[in-house]
Amino acid sequence: MDREETLVCGLMVKDPIDKLLDDATSGKSLFKNREVLHFTFMPELVLHRDDEQKKVTQALIPLLKKARPSNLLVYGKPGTGKTLVVKKVLNKIQEKVKDGSFPIQLLYANAKEETTLYGLLIKLGRQLIEKGREKEFPTTGLSISEVFNRIVSAIEKNGLNTVFVIDEIDYLAELVSKTGKDVFYSLTRANERLKKGSLTLIGISNDLTFKERLDPRVLSSLSEEEIVFTNYTVNQIKEILTERIKEAFIPNVLDPAALNLCAAMSGQEHGDARRAIDLLRVAGEIAEREQSDMIKEDHIRRASLKMEEDKETTALTSYPLHEKLLILAVMKANGNSTGEIYQSYKSLCKTTRQKDLTQRRVTQMLSEIEMTGLISGKIVHQGMHGRTKKFALTLNPDTVKKAFKEDLVLEDLL
Repeated sequence: MDREETLVCGLMVKDPIDKLLDDATSGKSLFKNREVLHFTFMPELVLHRDDEQKKVTQALIPLLKKARPSNLLVYGKPGTGKTLVVKKVLNKIQEKVKDGSFPIQLLYANAKEETTLYGLLIKLGRQLIEKGREKEFPTTGLSISEVFNRIVSAIEKNGLNTVFVIDEIDYLAELVSKTGKDVFYSLTRANERLKKGSLTLIGISNDLTFKERLDPRVLSSLSEEEIVFTNYTVNQIKEILTERIKEAFIPNVLDPAALNLCAAMSGQEHGDARRAIDLLRVAGEIAEREQSDMIKEDHIRRASLKMEEDKETTALTSYPLHEKLLILAVMKANGNSTGEIYQSYKSLCKTTRQKDLTQRRVTQMLSEIEMTGLISGKIVHQGMHGRTKKFALTLNPDTVKKAFKEDLVLEDLL
């Protein structure tokens, strides 16, 4: 049948699988270097962040003078270059002093990637010790205070001048509140215990209000210096993308209209350069899979839809079981009050043979999920009956079903 169709068309049609595999093995690709479009890539020049780079450098210059700098908080919305600038400045400082008598050690952790305070501290602690000595910081078995004591001991023993960079430090505030162990206080007071070495804390946050959740004793010492990163404009994002495109793609594969759309979508919505770079990478992958010779506007639009769906699916699958049951309860009782959602949740717990949580805890969980944007709450006035809050799902129910279908406990509910 394939042969007949080829003869009618008068063309030799190559199997699409063979074509994709042949293109891959022959090196034919729209991409020249995909790593350039990855969030970990460190460009030689960080565009449109001269003032911020100067401020971060000035704050950390005491390290060059063999002194401990002030703790530093760096704020700004996602994709405004905060982590990129901090890492670049610290790397350059470390290069200048690596052969000197003032050893500097950089430790990096993203609080959002850690589910427990213990895990975050273990990750930091293991960066302080030599390879093969990981047992000093076991994944379980120690108290949080003991882990912190071992971190301080490692700094003092080796006379290290450490810089703890904690990205998305607002999530650390949440981890602290769950355990009741105020690591912020311990971190900001660590230098009082150290006879040799020092500890400087650099916190990077998307949330300018997270300090409101901290102990007042911590605030003065934690935020000794603060730097705010503003959003990029559409034109600035376009210039950042243009520089990345030169290194990431082979010449002339990006339609200028697609570049404009990519910059506009990211700039007008968020001022988020990282999202724009991700959008470009995903659009390139879609175009390449379709064996297109050029990345066009349609590829950008489809990439945006795919990224949004992927983000929602990742968020949904990461929830513990009772949060998933609560999201399903909101979906089934869409637009209903907290009380009605709680009854729906209890019914789902009964079906899945799970012990239901208290209404107070469920109300708290609804507020937490609302903060992620997956559900929305609206205060409704009911005249003489007072006010009530009604919740609704903000995403397509099919996205929820797709995300939860792998969970065996939930399969009968979908």
